[in-house]
Amino acid sequence: MATYQLQCFNTVPSLEVVPDIETSQRIDEILEALNRDERKEVLYLCESLHKDNTVACLKETLDSRAMSYGTAGNMFLLELLVHLGRYDIVRKVFGFSRDTVERSMGSWQVLPRFRVLMTQLSEDMTSEDVIMFKFLLSNILGRKRSEQAKNFLDIVIELEHLGEVSSQRVDILEELLVHIRRGDLANKLKVYKKSGNTNMLETKLQQTCQSHVNKYKFSSKPRGLCVIIDCVGNDGEMLEHTFKSLHFSVTLHKCLSVAQTVSVLRGLSQGSKELKGDGFVCCIISRTTATHLLATDSYDESLPLDDLSRLFAGDVCSALVDKPKLFFIQGYRVPEFQPCARLDQQDEDLETDGGVCPSSPSSIPSRADVFWSHCWTGEDQLQQGQHRSVYLKALTDAMHKGQRGSRHLVDLHLEVNGAVFKHNSRYPGQEYHIDLKHTLRKELYF
Repeated sequence: MATYQLQCFNTVPSLEVVPDIETSQRIDEILEALNRDERKEVLYLCESLHKDNTVACLKETLDSRAMSYGTAGNMFLLELLVHLGRYDIVRKVFGFSRDTVERSMGSWQVLPRFRVLMTQLSEDMTSEDVIMFKFLLSNILGRKRSEQAKNFLDIVIELEHLGEVSSQRVDILEELLVHIRRGDLANKLKVYKKSGNTNMLETKLQQTCQSHVNKYKFSSKPRGLCVIIDCVGNDGEMLEHTFKSLHFSVTLHKCLSVAQTVSVLRGLSQGSKELKGDGFVCCIISRTTATHLLATDSYDESLPLDDLSRLFAGDVCSALVDKPKLFFIQGYRVPEFQPCARLDQQDEDLETDGGVCPSSPSSIPSRADVFWSHCWTGEDQLQQGQHRSVYLKALTDAMHKGQRGSRHLVDLHLEVNGAVFKHNSRYPGQEYHIDLKHTLRKELYF
């Protein structure tokens, strides 16, 4: 996935679009004039892979994207309409003629180049081309996805979901285009790859606007503390190596009980020396229920998952106020149980009180600046020899890729989603499930 970028428009001489409170009204007018296929294309160009292209979904996406562009929000909307060729909406909503827009914008490109190229290829593909393309991809897409894909863009979206295609991975598309004798389109991909997947204008804009992005400071060395609690014993070292390479101070704890886990986390949240840096990472590998962490204990003792992020909330842990707090949880799900214990008890009192746990994963995270990624799979997978978590392997791979350049955390997690989705499609009896929530207030780049 492409990194979210803030593009500046102050070099466009003739178009004076002043951002105001009417931006949302402009979006309403635009959506009213777009048809279903255009809405799908706009959603894709907004760097989204959602399949819900209803007016309500796209309204929320455009509002968010326009706001993220700040003073250039209206120009972003204008660029979308120009790409669609909807100059009638441009005139109606913005009051600009086609000649004025084309003369002022020239070769300007603010939309993600990869996705613009995919929409252009889709327009050039015939129905026969699409049928042949789907046939060649039948082993990857499967029957259901193939039937649902109506055009080339639908196919690309499915391939991005599966992690087979991205702005950096287009070889499979190029090979198949050659195979169906569409060398003209394959050549466009070759040009795209040779250009380094970007152009001088985009690079200059990114450098010029980088200082204006509302983002967390995340560059100190060490970046912050990463605590890893591995109650299973399989992937702790892999995470340790990854976060050390990302310049975190890392502490790894193995095979802790619930009480020991609480003690470690409480000690960190109440300390200040260990939490120096720009952020905090907590990785936990453990047997769990839907709502509780079991660590190495039996059902008699447990820790509500909700309480993990609460321990490091700003009103509890002053050292992490306004700093990103990232949680990566790999759970191995066991059957539900009734008793539960809560963190507001003393460590030595972590015993059942006979009540039913009120905690719900939907409440995570409950405070600001939290990124919560919770993956779970069946406990039976631990019985396999040399088991390794697909989720954690994908996470570490994505993090290592991030070292090669500044990449948005959400983009990295999209790669994780793709890898997990691909695994699930190949091994339906060993599925992983991911719950991603966050209350980040700024952009976060690795």
